[in-house]
Amino acid sequence: MKRTSIDYYEKYAERFFETTVLADMHDVYQPFLSLVKPRGRILDLGCGSGRDSRYFIRHGYQVEALDGSPALARLASEYIGQEVICGRIEELEYDQEFDGIWACASLVHIEKKDMPEILKKLKRALNLEGILYISLKYGEGEGVKDGRFFNYYDEAQLREVFNGLKDLKIIKLFRTEDVRQERKQELWINVLARAV
Repeated sequence: MKRTSIDYYEKYAERFFETTVLADMHDVYQPFLSLVKPRGRILDLGCGSGRDSRYFIRHGYQVEALDGSPALARLASEYIGQEVICGRIEELEYDQEFDGIWACASLVHIEKKDMPEILKKLKRALNLEGILYISLKYGEGEGVKDGRFFNYYDEAQLREVFNGLKDLKIIKLFRTEDVRQERKQELWINVLARAV
């Protein structure tokens, strides 16, 4: 993740927490959790406010939450009632530890040239048959916008990335609107994939 993005979240941690913690992600939780084994172990990668971790914990899952921003990790730790690890996605060294990985709006800050290597790390972190969920901004290109680095993908581009990964197969590819009312016009592309 680019340093500019971490700096942004450090500077605006409280505002980001407040504007995202109550966002209703229920419609995306269900397809993911229907594929993850009950009471399984989930990595919430780039957990932000901790909103999703809290939901998973309350539904009986074992959650390990991680965020690159020390300030957000502190706020999320308080919110979910357990420690959030402060670390960068690029530094992940897990090996077959999770039944599910939830990367909601976190890989948007990864340069496209680095995406295949990051996805290999995530695949390595999953148990066999483990489920990966990622959401990315819908569109084309990459660059800095409002102090953060973003990448944009469409279906064809994502299929191309995943086709280069022999051990991670797409189950479902779908678009959603941003759940925040003031951003309804922004589209996201979502991927559910299985480690094989």
